[in-house]
Amino acid sequence: MDPQLRQAAIALYDRFTHEGLDRRIFMARMVALAGSVAAAEALIGAIAASPAVAAIVPEDDPRLVTNFLGFGGYDGVPSYRMYVAKPRGPRTARPSVLVIHENRGLNAHIRDVARRLALEGFNAVAPDLLSRLGGTPANEDEAREKIGKLDLAAVVQDVVQLSQYVSRFYVAGHNLGNGKVGAVGFCWGGGFVNRLAVAGADKLNAGVSYYGPAPDPSEASRVHSALMIHDAGLDDRVNRTSFPWVEALRSAKKPVSFYLYEGVNHAFNNDTSAERYNKAAADLAWTRTVEFLKQHLA
Repeated sequence: MDPQLRQAAIALYDRFTHEGLDRRIFMARMVALAGSVAAAEALIGAIAASPAVAAIVPEDDPRLVTNFLGFGGYDGVPSYRMYVAKPRGPRTARPSVLVIHENRGLNAHIRDVARRLALEGFNAVAPDLLSRLGGTPANEDEAREKIGKLDLAAVVQDVVQLSQYVSRFYVAGHNLGNGKVGAVGFCWGGGFVNRLAVAGADKLNAGVSYYGPAPDPSEASRVHSALMIHDAGLDDRVNRTSFPWVEALRSAKKPVSFYLYEGVNHAFNNDTSAERYNKAAADLAWTRTVEFLKQHLA
């Protein structure tokens, strides 16, 4: 496909999935770009995340222990379902990292990311932030609709409480946390990490935001966490808020590391999206992320 048409299709898909573009308008414009209904459907399938793509770290990797746990249900915090992955071996206190999902909810890809972090020596905890609304549905469109209905401020406060829990992370009477907690988020989750850094004060030790919409720059003074921000050069929608946010953090003398990956699209880290994934950028960002988390959570 012509690169300009491809980029126009990616931008159109972004409007549909993040800005509420009407589905009928979206499909009509995509058909016009692709030339036929069949070609449009194939193109959408290549841009969208595919649940059929194989995980980088298998669910049954023998080096890991994985399971689903519950959190909340007391002190005003509703019950949350969360996926936990941790290294197999002696019960050693390790740093914990929250993995904050995209606007599709807690899906197979995010669980895979959690396992990747566990292989790096972290207790990885991926909460289903749609738990307040019944949990992540199988249909991605339904998940995005639910995301739009969340009381975001309330969920942020829930995760502040969760971060305190996982920093010490008692399982079967054993303390598996070293007292430090970080967060990594992607897309909607990247924006959530920024908000968690504002609301969580000193309860979050480090946060990594991948192409996440940013808070108002006036909130920068409230950040106490070390932050790393990865943005995509072609992601104008997110960059309109992220660039001023980074400048405000720098002006407020906050510890922020910022990387812009030129020539790549929003969601470049998501290996389940054939048209948007960029392996070189994803690998570099991941290396930087792991080094940053190890530095601040040791």
